[in-house]
Amino acid sequence: MKWNFQADRRTFFRKITAGLGGLVSLCSSAVARNRNQIKLSRQHLDFLNRRRRIVMMQDAYGDGHNSPPLSGDFRSWLKYRFSFLDELDSQIDAIWWDMAALASYPNRGFPPEIQRRADFWVDQGNDPLKGLVDGTHQRGLEVFFSHRISEVELDGKIYQLKTEHPDWVIPTWWPHGMWNLAASGLQKFKLKNLRYLAENYDFDGLQIDFARHTPCLPPGKQWEFRGLLTEFVRRVRIMLLQVAQDRGRPYLLAVRVPKSVRGCREDGFDVEVWAREKLVDIFTIGTRSIDVDVGSYLALTRQRDIKVQPCWDDHHASDAYQWQSIEFLRGVYSNWWRQGADSVMTWNWSNAKPAVCLKMGGNPGPEAHELGFQELGSLQTMQFRNKIFAVDRRGAFPWAEGYFSRNDDAQLPILLPAGGQSVRLGVRIQEPLAEVSHRVRSLKLRLILFGIASEQSLLARFNGHSVAPVVKDLDWKDPQIFSPLSQPSSGSHRKVSIDQEQRLVRLEYDLDPKWCRPGGNSADVSLTLGTTESSVKLEKLEVHLEYL
Repeated sequence: MKWNFQADRRTFFRKITAGLGGLVSLCSSAVARNRNQIKLSRQHLDFLNRRRRIVMMQDAYGDGHNSPPLSGDFRSWLKYRFSFLDELDSQIDAIWWDMAALASYPNRGFPPEIQRRADFWVDQGNDPLKGLVDGTHQRGLEVFFSHRISEVELDGKIYQLKTEHPDWVIPTWWPHGMWNLAASGLQKFKLKNLRYLAENYDFDGLQIDFARHTPCLPPGKQWEFRGLLTEFVRRVRIMLLQVAQDRGRPYLLAVRVPKSVRGCREDGFDVEVWAREKLVDIFTIGTRSIDVDVGSYLALTRQRDIKVQPCWDDHHASDAYQWQSIEFLRGVYSNWWRQGADSVMTWNWSNAKPAVCLKMGGNPGPEAHELGFQELGSLQTMQFRNKIFAVDRRGAFPWAEGYFSRNDDAQLPILLPAGGQSVRLGVRIQEPLAEVSHRVRSLKLRLILFGIASEQSLLARFNGHSVAPVVKDLDWKDPQIFSPLSQPSSGSHRKVSIDQEQRLVRLEYDLDPKWCRPGGNSADVSLTLGTTESSVKLEKLEVHLEYL
């Protein structure tokens, strides 16, 4: 019988909800039985505590994001995946392979168009996933499989499993519905597939990627059903520990979760319980946020042998900050390290030099990616190098409903009020600038505004100190800001040329490094008192640091 998703989804959702009561009760009993922390061996902890500076996550499937299709010569493709690793003196200590819905083994219930990509080489006796795992280990690096917990049909055709199991589906923003992790049948199916991967491929660990995509629990009831999701994480943990015992070598578990513990609650991720019961080894936090709340996770993981790992997705970057300079990346990553991160992750970064990417049919990445792999894994290699500290922007991410990845709580852009009322924004600068002020060549506050008339004046203060503009650029251009038009989805910006009619204004102010404090700093911005009406929008706020 063919399923009409739009017509029947409400009926299915009622059935799902009605059946969840018993599951919630079952899950509550399971929680009660597992109040004690999971006991981990010394070998497991030693495995976890290995050096892990930069974790390079690669989308190794299909087209896009520098990934040519799974076709052509297998050896050339495999060499291409490791191009930077073989050419650079990098700080990459691990590669986590994201194969989307594709698991590179036959007949696992995936859509035909996805399965064909794996079958192309499997039929020739080449397993692409095994090639990636073996190639990573041969280079002395850690290797994980990153599982997208709720992948969507990128070709627009509904997954067969959704039509066969409508109770596995949540009616939501995606036209075919999202996978429902509260459904016990879906949990069993995923657990079976993950066990197959764990038993048949020599991974060092598995990441459950909750960023792709949300929601994965019934919308509006995510926190109510959090116990069911916790039970799934627990089952994955126990399964991996069993596999580890059978193979005589540890098997780590990571989860990608929102940028703050508070945000996790909105999506039903009970990370407090996951940490308390030691259900996971690594929290990968955030995807496209400049400022992530490392401190809230450190509070959970302190003395629990759990690592905290922020991540920057340079394709779906924070709005208007895709593919920025190495100075920008230094500002982001140095802030994370100084907050206490145990490792850092890159995602959707180039894996080869431009000429190699073009030869393989991929999209060349910016030079900042190549430099970043050699610098961003250590504060020492970023010390006394120029940096940009920026404030996050909202919007321009269509692939989620809820909290994760959306940056809905970001401070910018913001309309400045009329009548002299000021707006205060926070900017994180973890660099101890007051201590090294003698090494600073310049420190500037940069504001990018839209809609400000030449006769209007702007007043600015930084940490309480009044500042006057030293640069007034009334014809500034930024190809990633589209005001007064709406912002496109993050990930499409680099294809857009500069609008020569765009009228942005750039103002810059000199700052004294001794005014700065490690951590949160504040900038107050206001229009002059005589302004009665305002449509002035503050688009960007940055602090540019240049060392001698």
